[in-house]
Amino acid sequence: MEEKSKVLIIGATGRLGYHLAIFSLQNGHPTFILIRESSLSDPEKVQKLNFLSTAGAIPLKGSLEDEKSLMEAVKLVDVVICSIPSKQALDQKLLIKVIKESGCIKKFIPSEFGVDPDKIQISDLDHEFYSRKAEIRRLIEAEGIPYTYICCNLLTSYLLPWLAQPGLKTPPRDRVTVFGDGNAKAVFVKDVDVAAYTISAIDDPRTLNKALYLRPPGNVYSLNELVTIWENKINKKLEKIYVPEEELLKKIKETPYPGNMEMIFIYSAFVKGDHTYFDIKSSGVDGSELYPDLKYTTVSEHLDTLV
Repeated sequence: MEEKSKVLIIGATGRLGYHLAIFSLQNGHPTFILIRESSLSDPEKVQKLNFLSTAGAIPLKGSLEDEKSLMEAVKLVDVVICSIPSKQALDQKLLIKVIKESGCIKKFIPSEFGVDPDKIQISDLDHEFYSRKAEIRRLIEAEGIPYTYICCNLLTSYLLPWLAQPGLKTPPRDRVTVFGDGNAKAVFVKDVDVAAYTISAIDDPRTLNKALYLRPPGNVYSLNELVTIWENKINKKLEKIYVPEEELLKKIKETPYPGNMEMIFIYSAFVKGDHTYFDIKSSGVDGSELYPDLKYTTVSEHLDTLV
């Protein structure tokens, strides 16, 4: 049996990072977690740290701003996974420098976990949300660092629980807005499942220097299809209001940032089809094909919890 890679997880007290650490441990990887001093004053983060430590994770004091602590941590492992928030993507620059200088990392999984930033068709609207991730990609590639990019599109906790209705936080019960023609397909994956796919990819040579796309068959739906699924679950037809692309764009441009970001993500997913307009095989590898036995929560199952 090949020895499991030693893994460093940065952002282990975050929602996704916590699941990454748990799956890493469950899959037998010696798992280190980088802990900021400030995390120790947050009761929720301390609770997560205590659980992970009890489960076998090895905490290391340090931060993405501290080169010495980063180098010490990186030299202990084979794989680095970063799961900091997307808005902080550029904070990975010092980490990339350290990984390059250490020369010991056989795979870096940067903080992406969303739509492929190289496939996005709304870069003039997104307030550099995706260009920051693309910049990190280019830096990794320029330094010759081995990588895997995880492209999971949207987590099931965002947009799906309110059927992509701006301003709502629960699914509609009477009327629903459909953007564009409602036929562009979006992808939603539960954070636990994203973590499972990610950890499966760590020691898989098929994912080396590739983008790993997560499009589980039960999680790829258009807004029209989502509305139909929801109507069947609540046994009620909803009144449909159709908003053309031009009208949505106008609303996005009239709404100050960051208040317009929800509509921007809706436009990207459900009008431009940024999750699904391209063929996976021409761009990377398909997680559903590589790991067909991984069980995942389908969109329909997630919506069952909201009825």
